[in-house]
Amino acid sequence: MLRKYLLLLGLILLVPGCATPKVERETRFYPELPNEPRMQFLTTISNEQDIGKRTAGLRAFVAGEDQTRGLSRPYAVASRPGRLYVTDVGLDLVVIVDLVQREMRALETSREGTLRQPRGLTVAADHLYVADSLRRQVVAFDAEDQYLRVYGGPQTLELPLDVAVHGDRVYVADFPAHEIKVFDRESGDLVQTIGGRGRDEGQLDRPTHLRVDQEGNIYVTDSLNFRIQKFDPEGNYLHHFGYVGSTPGAFARPKGFDLSRDGYLYAVDAAFENVQVFHDETQFLVYFFGGFGHAPSFMYLPAPLTIEYENVDFFKEHVDPDFEVEYLIYVGNQLGDYKLNVYGFGKWTGAPLN
Repeated sequence: MLRKYLLLLGLILLVPGCATPKVERETRFYPELPNEPRMQFLTTISNEQDIGKRTAGLRAFVAGEDQTRGLSRPYAVASRPGRLYVTDVGLDLVVIVDLVQREMRALETSREGTLRQPRGLTVAADHLYVADSLRRQVVAFDAEDQYLRVYGGPQTLELPLDVAVHGDRVYVADFPAHEIKVFDRESGDLVQTIGGRGRDEGQLDRPTHLRVDQEGNIYVTDSLNFRIQKFDPEGNYLHHFGYVGSTPGAFARPKGFDLSRDGYLYAVDAAFENVQVFHDETQFLVYFFGGFGHAPSFMYLPAPLTIEYENVDFFKEHVDPDFEVEYLIYVGNQLGDYKLNVYGFGKWTGAPLN
């Protein structure tokens, strides 16, 4: 009971009058008009008011119920229909952003499922997997967010930062080991390691973020080699994106990334404070967006990026009448007032622009 109270207290950021105020936001497209846009900034999610929660005014204030829950420092984002999961390193919690109930709450855990320092997470086969750096394990939860099992431990993982799941394999980015550890999803046994410290192709230096595509190819942020590497399902090096530098296509502080179904890789750089978009097949940079700023749609020390197709309808009120959204892109900011930016990728359906 005490733990539940403390979790709730951690989510309550400020009393009335201190929540991030609602602001009128101009429609922002990428590329900007009069070019034909392919993306629109939709909204930002920082607290419950941003997902439509309505307070009860003076009565709730007098009763002490008018409290706004929100995000502090989002590190990773995953989704399932009607719901987002956000690991928050400012609160050391997994925050559930419930788009149906229009509320935020902590993922409740107990005993075996207690999370101590959650970092990367993913949803696969209707299960939630959370990399816990302090436990040195990946903790799995079922479709009802109830504890299921763990993978790894002090004998196999040093500091897990992210997790990805495909088929019967659980992939874990082990930061100080410079490796991707691969576990059997059913038995929990360690079955393979990928990487090893170095700068050559296929070697890693401080891996941080992971994704696995529909074919089972493995992608990893190779942070101190300033690139994102791609491996085939057997762990063989295929190619990489980026290089160290300050020009478009380079990285200074690569962080989270994700893959769209149409063959593009979106990658965050915390130093450039933007997102670069690469063509997977050619590794060419095709576009970038974002940039530093204190206003909605801009970025301030961004870290996570997640693409998803399931919850577009929850944001349709923000979509321009002349634009049709195909999928959503979430970018989390660890500093500033605007914590989770939501962008929609799609197509212009209005009158021809040229």
